Amino acid sequence: MGALAAETAAPLPAAANDAAPASRSLLRFITCGSVDDGKSTLLGRLLYEAGAIPDDVIATLEADSARIGRADRGLDYSLLLDGLQAEREQGITIDVAYRYFSTARRAFIVADTPGHEQYTRNMATGASTADLAIILIDAGKGVLPQTRRHALIAAFVGVRHLVVAINKIDLVDCDAGRIRAIETAFRSAITGLAFDSVTVIPLSARDGDNLAALSPRTPWYDGPTLLGWLEAVGVDGAAGGRGFIMPVQWVNRPDAAFRGFAGTIAAGSLAVGDSVDILPSRQTARVTRIVTFDGDLQRAGAGTAVTLVLDREIDVSRGDVIVAAGTAQRAVRVRTSLDAKVLVTGQAALVPGATYLLRLGTASANATVERVVHGIDIATYEERDRASVETNELAVVRLRFDRPLAVASYAVSQGLGAFILIDKVTHETAAMGTVLGEAASAHRPRLQLVGQSFEQAMVRTYGGDWRRNLVPATTWRLGSALLLGVVVGVLTGHPGYAAAAAAADALVRPLLRHLHRGLWSRWSARREAPLAENGGGI
Repeated sequence: MGALAAETAAPLPAAANDAAPASRSLLRFITCGSVDDGKSTLLGRLLYEAGAIPDDVIATLEADSARIGRADRGLDYSLLLDGLQAEREQGITIDVAYRYFSTARRAFIVADTPGHEQYTRNMATGASTADLAIILIDAGKGVLPQTRRHALIAAFVGVRHLVVAINKIDLVDCDAGRIRAIETAFRSAITGLAFDSVTVIPLSARDGDNLAALSPRTPWYDGPTLLGWLEAVGVDGAAGGRGFIMPVQWVNRPDAAFRGFAGTIAAGSLAVGDSVDILPSRQTARVTRIVTFDGDLQRAGAGTAVTLVLDREIDVSRGDVIVAAGTAQRAVRVRTSLDAKVLVTGQAALVPGATYLLRLGTASANATVERVVHGIDIATYEERDRASVETNELAVVRLRFDRPLAVASYAVSQGLGAFILIDKVTHETAAMGTVLGEAASAHRPRLQLVGQSFEQAMVRTYGGDWRRNLVPATTWRLGSALLLGVVVGVLTGHPGYAAAAAAADALVRPLLRHLHRGLWSRWSARREAPLAENGGGI
């Protein structure tokens, strides 16, 4: 994954509290980290310090803190985020809790994510829309495996800025040496993860140290407060500077006189008269109108919901992508296979040969796992050989689709570079992934009956644990062939016929079975292919 684009481990970050007031831009961020590192308490106290909690809610919080038995520690700010009864009883976060608040400088949408490994997929869901992640580290425990996992997932989903909040500094008597040792260990641990900035802030979420004002208990720290850094950190809208990209959500045809293609512009901008390409059909047209709820526009940019009217009739349906002419050669490409980094979120492991329903942007397709390229070790971030990918594990896999799709790398377009895999039987989200690159072929897939990889053929025949199943299956098959040879020998009295029958049974029957499964899988995939939801044809 790229080189670490942040400060080295030497000094703590420079102050950001004196930054000039900026426009009220929106910052989406999450809190993450290991269990009991104080994520919910931090957010609750942050809301309190920002003046985002009404007086009646504070009164309720006082009563809840006393009722649950934590009155000796003052207000329990975690109760502002942990709303589920199970969360309050156990003192843990299970589901993702979203809160909105604002200051004079900036508006915020924050997601409080769980720390348990069991709920890793909930953390990944919250991080998928975040610009910044606050990863908490207990000053008494230091860097834990779940800390490393959450840092890796934050980088995986494209979070660009990381704040390392070393919490509970009161437990180590606000010792500067201990804080710097944790900082050094963490920076060493995340070497190789591509963050634009990594900022370390020592704090106490319960007592409010270094949240909104610098604490007298840390005179050795001259960096920013947490709230000051959140207000000052720069988050630019990189999508606006790229070529025009818009996935088609719906074909708008209220009557015979009007036909437009509705969607939200994912990147770039478009003006009336511009030429566009339609993917995956690769047809070209010119935009004659940009229609919105408030009337026609001459130009529209990223984030705007529009309906485009073209100068000629083209077959466009939901799932197609409209891009600026020539963009297909630079960023968005039509592919039937690609390499992607995936996080398994379902209960079942991802194995070669398994087929899922893929949702990418507004498009759907059947996707088959051709092979696991390599796994990613959570402890070292190194590549490891994997035959399958288990729950909460990260890996790079190669996927093949049953039809061409317009895709882009996640770095170019999150809308066309992020996807989920859905189990076709249980309808469970089996995995979430980001596009890394495309396989060589950009044409429609050939009907593959025999020409598959050895690994995939073994999985199809003997299951995911094919190495263990191979020996008993082979001995059973040879025994069946031998029995057939004995029967033929008894009936014909000719040993040559008996040997030929046994050999034919041992060799031909597996081949016929493999051909039958290939044809049946192909027929099933076509039968289960989703129909166009809006009849997008002309």
